[in-house]
Amino acid sequence: MLDKLVLYLQYPFVRYALIVGVLIALCSSLLGVTLVLKRFSFIGDGLSHVAFGAMAIAAVLQLTNQMLLVLPVTILCAILLLKAGQHAQIKGDAAIAMISTGALAFGYLIMNVFSTSSNLSGDVCSTLFGSTSILTLTQREVWLCVGLSVLVILAFLLFYNKIFAVTFDEDFAKTAGVKAGSYNLMVAIIIAVIIVLAMNLVGSLLISALVIFPSLSAMRLFRSFRSVTICSAVLSVCCAFLGIIISILAGTPVGSTIVAVDAAAFAICFIAGKITGGTHQ
Repeated sequence: MLDKLVLYLQYPFVRYALIVGVLIALCSSLLGVTLVLKRFSFIGDGLSHVAFGAMAIAAVLQLTNQMLLVLPVTILCAILLLKAGQHAQIKGDAAIAMISTGALAFGYLIMNVFSTSSNLSGDVCSTLFGSTSILTLTQREVWLCVGLSVLVILAFLLFYNKIFAVTFDEDFAKTAGVKAGSYNLMVAIIIAVIIVLAMNLVGSLLISALVIFPSLSAMRLFRSFRSVTICSAVLSVCCAFLGIIISILAGTPVGSTIVAVDAAAFAICFIAGKITGGTHQ
């Protein structure tokens, strides 16, 4: 099996898949801790459905570069979702449910009415659950992913203290002079970028797992925000790498395999947390 793995790693498309998968997993885990602690973890699920709707429209319009439409639409909906969640009459969970179900239904309707594909069910399934497109990435797409991932990581590192303050006590952060609204907006936009990048990796229905599982796993072992964030990033990268390797060797779906590895890691961390008491700092 090791010889087979070495043979596969000689192909550029395998290396591209590993690079993109690891970067997306890293970016997802960094913001995942904040979303889980703010009880807004399902924003990834809502935005992924929005991205599905936008991708359906881009496919009907036969755009050569779908990201030109999908990324702006997803970012716009992230902003609207944030504003709607802050509205007194529409709570965050209701806003997510409203936007996600509407976008998913609209996208599927568009694909049914206007699509000229001979394999509509296959197209929908690959978009929802991920496809082999992660193994057909071009060098241009890889560099685009690298560039966006670097921006996400830099934004998190540069504004780490502000994100920490807004995550744990937004009201206190506001009184301390932190522009909480601006940082919440920045987090929403970053999550939108991550969602669009992750569409080809795990599919729109499995993106939330990429955001939630590493964070919850790390919280079983550690208590401090910094320790949880670092542990979440390490777990997410390792699970993504292992998931892609298993997928390539076993011929299983990439997205589902990564999520299965994440779920197994959570089970291990849960048991380890029970044994150690989860009191590490």
